[in-house]
Parts: sequence; C-alpha cells; structure tokens
Amino acid sequence: MHPLLRTTMLLAALTALFMALGWTLGGSGGAVIALVVAAGMNLFTYWNADRIVLSMNGAREVTEAEAPQFVRLVRELATRAGLPMPRTYIVDSPHPNAFATGRDPAHAAVAATTGLLSILDRDEIAGVMAHELGHVRNRDTLIMTMTATIAGAISMLANFGFFFAGRGNERANPLAMILAVIVAPFAAMLVQLAISRVREYGADRAGATISGKPLALASALAKLERGAAQIPNPAVAANPAMAQLYIVPSFGGSMDNLFSTHPATANRIAALREIAGSSGDGGARVSALDPLPGVRRRASALDPLGSGSRR
Repeated sequence: MHPLLRTTMLLAALTALFMALGWTLGGSGGAVIALVVAAGMNLFTYWNADRIVLSMNGAREVTEAEAPQFVRLVRELATRAGLPMPRTYIVDSPHPNAFATGRDPAHAAVAATTGLLSILDRDEIAGVMAHELGHVRNRDTLIMTMTATIAGAISMLANFGFFFAGRGNERANPLAMILAVIVAPFAAMLVQLAISRVREYGADRAGATISGKPLALASALAKLERGAAQIPNPAVAANPAMAQLYIVPSFGGSMDNLFSTHPATANRIAALREIAGSSGDGGARVSALDPLPGVRRRASALDPLGSGSRR
C-alpha cells in the first residue's frame, strides 16, 4: 500500500475514533462540540506548533556567521531538495538526535543537537539533515502535528468523561464509559505511532535521494541509536509525546512493535542498503570531509561519548 494512502487511512481512523468518542460521551451534541474544540486546537497548533516544539527543546537559531559549515550544508541540501532555506537551530544537549518542524516548507525549521554534531562526520550529518528535509518536503511536520493534536483531544475528552462519570452520571452506559475512558486514548496512541512509523520510512528514502549517500545515512542511524540509548533526552522525558519528532527513538529501540514511535533501526538500515545497491554506486561517499569544527568545539564538552565514538 502506498505510504500516502496508508497515512490518509490512519488519519481517517483517528478522526472517526475522535467523533465516536464525542458521540459516546454526549450524543450528537457532544460530537459537534468535540469537533469544534478540536478544530480550534488544530488551528492554534497549525500556527504555533513550530515555536512550541523549538521552545520545549531549548533550541537556539544559528546563522551562517555562528555555524557556517552547518548552515551551508543545510542550504546546499535544501537547494538539492527544491525547498526554501529552512530556519536552522542547534540544541545544546549531549543527546544525539535531530528533528524538523513547521506547518509547511515555507515556514520550516530543522534542528540538530550538539551531541549529534559531535559524533557524526560531515556525510553522516548531511544524511540526517536530508532526512529532516525529507519530512519537510513530504509535509510530515504538518501531518504529525495534526495527529498529535487529535490524539491529544481524544485524551482530553476521555479525561472529561472520566471526571463526569465520577460525578455520578447515572445515564451513562458503564461499558461505553470504560471504552471511552480507556480504550479510545489507547487506540489513538496506536494510530498515532503507526503514522509516525510510516512517515519515517518515507523520510529515509527522501534523505537518501537528497543527500545521494544512503549508506552515510544508514551509518548515522546506527550511531545515533547507540548514543540515544545511552544519553537521556530531557525534552522527551518531560513530554513523551515529542518522541515521534526525532530521527531515532529518544531512548533507543531495536524492535518493531505497536508501541514504537519509529521502525526498528535495523530495518531502516536494511532498506537504505537496498537503495544504495539499486543506485549502482553502492552509496559510496564522494568525499571524506571534516566534521563541522565550529560546532564540535562547543559540543565536545557536553558529549559523554567522546570523540572516540566518531569513525
């Protein structure tokens, strides 16, 4: 099944679940009220999600004067992808990861942690940032914002139903209330995670195409998974819903399952190796460029893995 069709079907299922929950709690009137509330939440999130995400991660915008090689690399990749130059951010954290945000390509932002920049070489960083630009080009940042908002609205309604059930709503069907309060948020979480996994494979393919070096991206994923498993991510610890934003799971993870925010890294690497094999050049790197020294000096003091982790 095509990823776009699968994502559309999952979004439709999430919306239907939301409407069913509203109807269970308040009949047709409850469904309408829930829809209006969700529309307001989506509108607010549409305009403000990027600022919220960047603020929660403590990201700081950098210019070419502050991080010349990093910003130039992002600009080169954006040009190759046919995208406007996104705003570029660095997160001062030893946790190695990256993410993209923004409602559309014209209002996109990409961010990498200092931990990531300290353990990857230039080709690997290019692969990671190309992956994030793939999310931007595929409009994944908007899709994931929508799913997170609807899933959040479902949880909010479930809590609302639990509150009123506890206040003695005698007309409520006990079984329906149990389904509304427990099953609906759980199902919403599963749909949200499924959408996230579908979009990661698409961004990997886009990243391999944009960077032209699928094996460099595969190498980066392996390093980032090891690093993420060892170094906590404070932003995700404070708000677990943000885990789906990053290129690798914030707490590591080596298996595909219903509760994963990402596909298994081994499966993603295997897919990238297939892409490299079909390209005819094995995904070989065209150069052995140095890492980004302006960022590495700042990151090295924060990186518990040390420079020895870098190949």
